[in-house]
Amino acid sequence: MRGYFLPGLFLAVATGVLVWGGEWLGLELQHVALLGAALGGATGVVPDRAPWERAAGLLSGAVLAWIGYALRAAWLPDTSGGRGVAAMLVVLACLLIAFLTSGRLPLWSFLIGAAAVVGAYEVAYTAAPPEFVETSPTALTTVLLAAAFGFLATVFLGNTIEDERARERGRYASDDDSDAARSDADPGEQGDDAARGPFWEGALR
Repeated sequence: MRGYFLPGLFLAVATGVLVWGGEWLGLELQHVALLGAALGGATGVVPDRAPWERAAGLLSGAVLAWIGYALRAAWLPDTSGGRGVAAMLVVLACLLIAFLTSGRLPLWSFLIGAAAVVGAYEVAYTAAPPEFVETSPTALTTVLLAAAFGFLATVFLGNTIEDERARERGRYASDDDSDAARSDADPGEQGDDAARGPFWEGALR
């Protein structure tokens, strides 16, 4: 657990700097800093596929979610049915690309990227759908910037976590082997116990 401290500290500091720096630069990072940093950090810390593949999946999912909003703004009605169709198309596109890449770009990273954009932009889009062209690039770039900080903060933890899980599995396997060995080594005791029968029989004699 000590190995988590420095990356976690960097992530916490980076999130605070994003909020402060975004306000200083006139960016709206304060509204998406924690969301982006948390989702980017989750993408970095999961030891599944190479780091660039996880990052590519997150970026692709974010772009697909942005395209979903473009479809809603251009063609789909602003109703629950239109929102449902857009969401379905985004998820299907994520699934299709993950399938075409044979899982090299993991599906879960696509979904994280899509969730980042939806969390950062849904409220702004609902408030003013006609302003999609003006507002969506800012939401997309700011949440991806926050996600990049989170990803860089935790990406090196993946190998550490994987090693720890391997050691845990090794300990569990050793414990199971020890229990099996003890069971095989003491058949006589088990036979004696079976011969003696339940404990209450002796008490009733």
